[in-house]
Amino acid sequence: MPEASKLITGRIRRWIGPAMAALVLALVLTVAWRVIGEYRWDDIAAAMAAISPQRIARAAAFAAASYFCLTWFDWIALRCVGKPLPWRRAALASFTSLSIGHNVGFAGLSSGAVRYRFYARWGLSFEEVARLVIYCGITVALGLATVGGLSLLFNPLLLAKATGVDAGFAQLAGLLLLALPAAYLGFAFAGMALPIFRWRVQLPRPSMALAQLAAGSANYLCVAACLHALLNDRGVITYLDAAGAYVLANTGVIASHVPGGVGVLESVVLSLLPGALVLAALLMFRVVYYLGPLALGLALLALSEVLLNTRKGWPSQAAKASLQKS
Repeated sequence: MPEASKLITGRIRRWIGPAMAALVLALVLTVAWRVIGEYRWDDIAAAMAAISPQRIARAAAFAAASYFCLTWFDWIALRCVGKPLPWRRAALASFTSLSIGHNVGFAGLSSGAVRYRFYARWGLSFEEVARLVIYCGITVALGLATVGGLSLLFNPLLLAKATGVDAGFAQLAGLLLLALPAAYLGFAFAGMALPIFRWRVQLPRPSMALAQLAAGSANYLCVAACLHALLNDRGVITYLDAAGAYVLANTGVIASHVPGGVGVLESVVLSLLPGALVLAALLMFRVVYYLGPLALGLALLALSEVLLNTRKGWPSQAAKASLQKS
């Protein structure tokens, strides 16, 4: 009986990975169809016609820069969990998982599932991947708090006009947001650990904490620049307006977990920056920052399932040892 049980368990383990990949692919294709279905193709065509190719090219460049920044989230997190890998591997796992996670919603879970599919091949255990996702989430929060805080501090009128709050209150909120990354850096220099869920997450050494802050902030600055490139027609909308609107909208997207932020992103930005030009820019922004990377991410995921699983030596000996211990 024990031998039969081990045989069944082994077969189940062999099928878990492919089944997880198939489930993620099916979910992503469903969500992608829903996202595209939110808009009529003639609306998307009209938006593309209204925005010059030069502005679309600038937006695409900033979108690529954002995803480049995101690859460093994983590279840093791998060092925080004591499992450093070459940047090219971290970049593959990061881009594939986040291009999908941005569109599926519940990014921590959806991108975490794809990340596990990659990192398990490279010797990381389930718990190590879970800790990696937490460190990546901290980097996201640091960037959001930093860029959001600076936006409120230097451009308080955007929030004041939209909500009716006093500009001084908006600046105070910005200072409170900036206090969060400052406290994180202070805790990192003190070598403290934070209780998160059932783990005590040891904060990284100060150099890694500073790298998290830099990568997280650079990512949001690049995304805001992507949106601004599409919004900025004859200088009507400033970069600070675009950055503030995106950070506030992204906060709503994260809180709602709506797949791809469909409707949430548009409604928040339109309430802050109303106008037909803004709507056209948002349609194009969704194509450039969400749907384009999603198509590439799906292709990379499919290719990785074929190439990495058939390549000699995959999974690695370390991955096999990790699975045997679990």
